[in-house]
Amino acid sequence: MLSTTTLPRQLEELHLLKCSLLPGEHLEFVPPSKDAEWWEIMLEGYPGNEDNLPTPPSPARLEITIDHAPVQFQVELPSDYGGGSQLDGVKPLVSVKGDSISRSEQERWQKLVKDTLSELSGSEYIVYELISVYILPQLHAEYDGETSSSTSPPPCTQAPPPIASAHYHALLTSHHLISPNKRRSLRQWSSALSLTGFAKVGYPGVIYCEGVQEHVEEFVTSVKAMQWLALRVRFVEPAPESSGSEGSQERRWVEFEKVGEVVEEMRRLGREDYVTEMGIGSVGANPGSTK
Repeated sequence: MLSTTTLPRQLEELHLLKCSLLPGEHLEFVPPSKDAEWWEIMLEGYPGNEDNLPTPPSPARLEITIDHAPVQFQVELPSDYGGGSQLDGVKPLVSVKGDSISRSEQERWQKLVKDTLSELSGSEYIVYELISVYILPQLHAEYDGETSSSTSPPPCTQAPPPIASAHYHALLTSHHLISPNKRRSLRQWSSALSLTGFAKVGYPGVIYCEGVQEHVEEFVTSVKAMQWLALRVRFVEPAPESSGSEGSQERRWVEFEKVGEVVEEMRRLGREDYVTEMGIGSVGANPGSTK
């Protein structure tokens, strides 16, 4: 039986997974139908229903699929999964199914799952990382191709900068930035629109870009079109002249893994206050600032 600690933790991870899905990606609870309906109702009400949660009739069983792929991944969460017990070796039960896949294909996917679960041992969000970081990108690469519209929104159009257009910059933050599809899209869009900037991956996600006003605004619109958890556009505004050590022409799109690297990059550009005054990399900062 799920404890009062385990159930909210499982709902939190399922909610995180659901919010990370892109168009064409699906999460559905599987029968028994009564149990599936119970989990759907609980997940639909999360967050907000954490107090006095009823006891689930059975462990959560869900199916992950994408459009046009014959493979389905069924995941069952053991009753003691999510109570801090991942470190003790409690893992989800994952099976690979598909009416039109060969036995060798099924075994190949099952091996991928097994190897990945071993790598994720001790992770805080095993199911979330298994599905969003490994399985879904691999499914898209194999069945859709990287240019499929189901893996990312339509790419930004490439156009030369308008003459005498204003120079802008933008800052966005999100709960996290992990998806390889999103990271690849950010890199492609920045190149197509001749923007410089960076993405800080992991928790939290931070995105900063700089360039011609029309291109910065198009980039922000494309980012907002993707599915995010707690995405916030901090500002889109005229950029000050850089007082850092390098001009914008010498920079490109880069990725960081630590908040400290974000602060250091903005300091190098002479724009450190734009992140620290919002609470990014500064404990005592005022998060309500909109600079």
